[in-house]
Amino acid sequence: MMSMSTQADPRWVDAILQWRWTWPLARSALVSAYVIGGLTKLLDFPGAIAEQAHFGLHPAWLWATLAIVIELGGSGLVILGRLVWLGAGALGVLTAVAMLVANDFWTTEGDERFVAMNSFFEHLGLVAGFVLVALMASREGRISPLLTMRR
Repeated sequence: MMSMSTQADPRWVDAILQWRWTWPLARSALVSAYVIGGLTKLLDFPGAIAEQAHFGLHPAWLWATLAIVIELGGSGLVILGRLVWLGAGALGVLTAVAMLVANDFWTTEGDERFVAMNSFFEHLGLVAGFVLVALMASREGRISPLLTMRR
């Protein structure tokens, strides 16, 4: 059995982790691509429909609408620290569907396989990030750190 070190974090690491803006900034950074993606789709809905159709998702208008609602609504919940489990869960499911549909590296070869596999595992990391955000929010009682800043 591996023993875990009980050594405390360096002071500068503790200072960053305990800074009152670290948690909201980390949540905002995690969802930033989804905010931009949702706004882009909203401002170019025909393009969003074409994107969904390209990946074989039909009816494409419904999938485009769902993507916009989840990207913007889920991001908003995560950023605001309210119902984080719902926002992070929705974004995690959307990301999992996207990685399975758009990054099916097991059906490709050569350079295309490498690119798709890399993107697949980047998306998997995002899904894990959403799980961690939901766990942290649960630990904090799902109360917005913006409303309960102690420092």
